[in-house]
Amino acid sequence: MVREVAAALREEATAVNERRMLVLTGSRDACLNAADAALDAADVPRDATTHLGTVGRLDCERIRPRDSDELLGTTRTAVVYDAHDECRPNALGRIAGAVDGGGLLLLLAPALDDWPHVREEFDEGLAVPPFSLADVAGNFRRRLVQTLRAHPGIGIYDADADTLERDGRTHPAPRIRSPPPEPPADHAFPDRAYDACRTQDQVDAVHALEALREPDEAVVVEADRGRGKSSAAGIAAACLAAAGLDVLVTAPRKRSASELFERAEELGCDGLRFEKPPDAAELPGDPDAVFVDEAAALPVRLLEAFLDADRVAFTTTIHGYEGAGRGFDVRFHDRLADSDLAVTESRMTDPIRYAAGDPIEVWAFRALLLDARPPVDPLVADANPANATYDVLSSDDLLADETLLSEAFGLLVYAHYRTEPNDLARLLDAPNLRVRALRHDGHVVSVALLAREGGLDADTRAEMYAGGRILGNMIPDVLTSQLRDEDAAVPVGWRVMRIATHHAARSRGFGSHLLDRIRREIAGALDWFGVGYGATPGLVSFWDANGFDTVHVSTTRNDTSGEYSAIMLDPLSEDGEAVHDHHAGWFADRVPGVFGDALTDLDADVARACLAAADAPPALSLTDHQWRVVVGASYGPGLYAADPAPFRALAAHHLTGPHPDILTEREERLLVRKLLQTEDWDAVADALDYHSTGQCMRALGSALEPLVDEYGTPAAHAEARRYD
Repeated sequence: MVREVAAALREEATAVNERRMLVLTGSRDACLNAADAALDAADVPRDATTHLGTVGRLDCERIRPRDSDELLGTTRTAVVYDAHDECRPNALGRIAGAVDGGGLLLLLAPALDDWPHVREEFDEGLAVPPFSLADVAGNFRRRLVQTLRAHPGIGIYDADADTLERDGRTHPAPRIRSPPPEPPADHAFPDRAYDACRTQDQVDAVHALEALREPDEAVVVEADRGRGKSSAAGIAAACLAAAGLDVLVTAPRKRSASELFERAEELGCDGLRFEKPPDAAELPGDPDAVFVDEAAALPVRLLEAFLDADRVAFTTTIHGYEGAGRGFDVRFHDRLADSDLAVTESRMTDPIRYAAGDPIEVWAFRALLLDARPPVDPLVADANPANATYDVLSSDDLLADETLLSEAFGLLVYAHYRTEPNDLARLLDAPNLRVRALRHDGHVVSVALLAREGGLDADTRAEMYAGGRILGNMIPDVLTSQLRDEDAAVPVGWRVMRIATHHAARSRGFGSHLLDRIRREIAGALDWFGVGYGATPGLVSFWDANGFDTVHVSTTRNDTSGEYSAIMLDPLSEDGEAVHDHHAGWFADRVPGVFGDALTDLDADVARACLAAADAPPALSLTDHQWRVVVGASYGPGLYAADPAPFRALAAHHLTGPHPDILTEREERLLVRKLLQTEDWDAVADALDYHSTGQCMRALGSALEPLVDEYGTPAAHAEARRYD
């Protein structure tokens, strides 16, 4: 029976250039045998088939589910996903995107009624200490099964019983073929560039990218997956390179831009160069044009750096696991519009790999919430914290209300550049996660995703202290393994993983109000409230204003975002106070050492914000002689270089924690860059726009005078009076 079903699905898919799915349920052996027969009956070439699984029984390419990102940018006639060992949502999204029109997606799984109750390898990653596998819910697979049984184009066959639950055929009407694309009448790129385009949408995108022939231009190409935006970028990049421009390409991973490079090579161009996003943001070699592929997967701070390029193109996925399109769309577009670049925008809607309305794309969007979005603006236009309700959203609540789930997850997608389908499963199933929201007339206006951390037993703490990776406990892990405090994993807290407010209701205090309500809920029950995130001045100030204190700044940058991470705590109990006070005090004490070593390239404003948000300024205990050295370099002819240590101590004391407003922002940056980060004078003068190194040196002396007045001992003040 499976042979007939597979052949019929393939025939129908080929006739209308769509995809079809066949779900094979039962034991692994029975499912693999059925898959083998289905591929033969559907006449699918084995060299055009990929098997995603751990057991190699099919005569085709095989990759492990954890390596499903190898399918990004590829096109296959069929993909077989054996999900008996683990059902990875990211893998589902990637295989759905990789199957070409006329192709088949085969999903192998246990009996569908049993599947939500099965616990497998992906679930093991959700069972973070102190929780066990038995605490993991099966809501994601329960919802997945519902979608498989409800959506058209999906056949379901029981391989154990040789019975058919659904044949999956949609019996579509014949399609009218679209006319071939036509090049624009006024194009500047060569004809062969437009001959390479497969849809009129792609022609229009390449034409829009012609704007990059001139300097001071930016082009944004937006599309859902499978629309050919990366191909359009590759065609345009090849044309620009052929015209003599130096073209730099960046993407979250080089393989993410493989389609771009392949299309460029097809046009005879092999001169494009690639850099990782943090490196590319420095514009190495001063490129003439920069192409940022999958820009939605990058944080706004990093995207802003590319606005200094002479010409820049951003290609971005609107919906999908590659990144959060809302972050790019809502937060970066305004900054792009305010830049000095003239902006051209292009939107691609026509699929290239398969026909519009493909039922498997529709299924994937719903099953993985790839198009999840916050409520439309008018529904929250009148919202304010005073009339919003505070809600505890359990996974059962979210599973029972598709609109609520879409709104909450949509806001989380908007909040973070790396939200992906795996996060949907975590949201529904992970026992350590909590969701809290503010709602207006039932619609989600602000949402927080929270992780319970700590409360670990002695053996787990010892393993963590020895360098073992303990999942789901980020703050205790850092404090224990990196900062060598084994007792830090005893108290229990909630870490804010993500928090977001609807863009139409921002700047009304929703985020602060939500944090306050969460704090009131957990006060007396937990030891600390915490957060860890990629530090920017604005974000640090937000968390500082909401009662969180800096206890650590990472000593390495995030590979993708290029940002240093800050960890901040708000103690809620005596045990929480002990952890907070120990690490806040130690952070302050080690500021002069770490800022002059691992954090020498930390942005000065990020440094200022992190220091100001610390709650324990280091003690200032300079000797009379050290004060004379400081006073001599500020009021008199002394030299900073004679003994830098007291200057660093004074700067760290002033900048750490709330401090008097006695210096300008520029002077505080000068303290950070010269005294704490120990940059050379020429670099500091250039970075802070001083006319000369001498002026910069004199500015430091002037900045030290109010510090002597504020913090100096009687002996220091007496020394200063000698220069009146």
